[in-house]
Amino acid sequence: MIDIKRIVTPIDFSDNTETIVNTAACIAGKFSAYLDLIFVVEKFEDYATLFTPQSSLPAMRDELLNAAKERMNAFIETHRKEFNALGVSSINGQVISGDIAEGIVNYAAWANAQLIIMGTHGYKGLNRLLLGSVAETVVKTACCPVMTINPYRMECENNPKSP
Repeated sequence: MIDIKRIVTPIDFSDNTETIVNTAACIAGKFSAYLDLIFVVEKFEDYATLFTPQSSLPAMRDELLNAAKERMNAFIETHRKEFNALGVSSINGQVISGDIAEGIVNYAAWANAQLIIMGTHGYKGLNRLLLGSVAETVVKTACCPVMTINPYRMECENNPKSP
């Protein structure tokens, strides 16, 4: 079995973020591992001609990066006592820019992570075709094991059903 010393958990500040982070923190605590929370701000250059003039993209990206950094810091500070109580040895928040799946995989490789813990959103049908699956791409391309969590099924944890 691998020695888990660093776990990367991508977050998006959605309603499911706390469920995903609590699970990741619990596992990080069991291994006394570092926990890196990352938020990836998607590149806007691909959408420039559809939504906004090219000249306003750098300012928009900078505003989003700064707002995401503030939100990340606030999230960590709000939950720091919980992380400590769970035994997380260190918590780190990072905000990066780029393709979301690629950013997660590259950050995990750079951080020499032994595990990625991330949520799924369960996109189906047309949404999945249009949006793709970040979790699927990360699972297929990551340098380390990936644990995916369906936050809509977490009730199974507290109420197991026999097969």
